[in-house]
Amino acid sequence: MQRVTITLDDDLMAEIDAFMSARGYGNRSEAIRDLVRAGFGELGTGGDDDRPCVAALVYVFDHERRDLARRLTNAHHDHHDLSLATTHVHLDAETCMEVALLRGAVGEVRHFADHVMAERGVRHGRLVTVPADDAGGTETGQPRHDHSHSD
Repeated sequence: MQRVTITLDDDLMAEIDAFMSARGYGNRSEAIRDLVRAGFGELGTGGDDDRPCVAALVYVFDHERRDLARRLTNAHHDHHDLSLATTHVHLDAETCMEVALLRGAVGEVRHFADHVMAERGVRHGRLVTVPADDAGGTETGQPRHDHSHSD
C-alpha cells in the first residue's frame, strides 16, 4: 500500500466527512479508497476487459418512441448470454424503467450497456459493475452456492 498526499478544498472535505459519518467509515483513507473504486467503476476504467463481472444496467426510456421497445428487446435477445434477468416498471403513461442484471466479461457488459443507453428515447442510464470474485462468483464467473437452505 502506498501513502498519497492530496489537497482538497473545505467544501469537498466536508462532503467526504459527511459521507464517512453516514456510512460509518472508521477513517478517511477507507472512505476515499471506496470513492475512488466507485469512480473508476462508473467511468468504466477497470483495466482488464476480460475480467468476469456481474452488473446492473438501469435505464429509463420513452416506450412511445417509435420501435424503441422492440429495439431494446432485440438488443437483450442478441446478448442473451449476458442476461440474468430484467425487471420492467411503468413509471407513468409514457415512461418505463428497466433494470437488467448481467454477467459476463467487463468489456462485453460495458459494450452492451453503452449500446442500450445510446438508443434514441433512452433518457437516463447507468451501469454498475462488480468484479465477479467480489460478488461471490468463482473465477469462471459462475455463482458459488455451497450452503444449504432450511425449509
